Amino acid sequence: MSALLQSFRRLTLLSSSNLVPALVGTTTTTSNNFHTSSTLSKQWNSRNTGPSRWLQLNKIVYPPQAPEETPRPAFVCHQKTNIKYSPKKMWYIASFVRGMSVDEALKQLSFVDKKGAATIKEAILEAVEMAVKRNNVEFRSNLWVAESFCSKGRVFKGFRRHGRGRFGEVEYKHCHYFVRLEEGAPPANYYPGREQKSGKEMLDEWVESMRKRKVINSL
Repeated sequence: MSALLQSFRRLTLLSSSNLVPALVGTTTTTSNNFHTSSTLSKQWNSRNTGPSRWLQLNKIVYPPQAPEETPRPAFVCHQKTNIKYSPKKMWYIASFVRGMSVDEALKQLSFVDKKGAATIKEAILEAVEMAVKRNNVEFRSNLWVAESFCSKGRVFKGFRRHGRGRFGEVEYKHCHYFVRLEEGAPPANYYPGREQKSGKEMLDEWVESMRKRKVINSL
């Protein structure tokens, strides 16, 4: 009995600051320390700014060219990181604008009814402003999309409740988008070897394939 009285006296001498914050009621922790939807906020994810090597290409200084050499076209690289969008969905839109002029790409993206199209359109507009203000490009319409691709970003995992006490795993995916604009006119065929064939050429290929057929079990 005396041991219980001594332990009780020790508890009464302890101040409220030495107790567990959850028991006292005055807590100093923020809601971002718990596994809630706030983990996706910018405040929690501000340290991860994404890749930075792509923007280092803008700082390359090339040596002067000789008069007989072909002039090197100006280019500008730009990126948008930590986009709340699936990289698989973004890939289709990124590959769609490759090889287009800036005006044509912006016009086509205006009719694409997808969330990633607005992000890519914004990135291209920002890259055009960088080319005019920083890289001394004379005409903003004299640019074309030389490179356009995306990569996988961070993936946050959560849970979704199902019926009868079960649950499933949910992935909140992010992606990074990269674009490089180059000065000049776009090439006639961005992908070599995939030129558009005329009707006569396609007919000749079909006739040649029919002549090369082999009848099975024939001599």
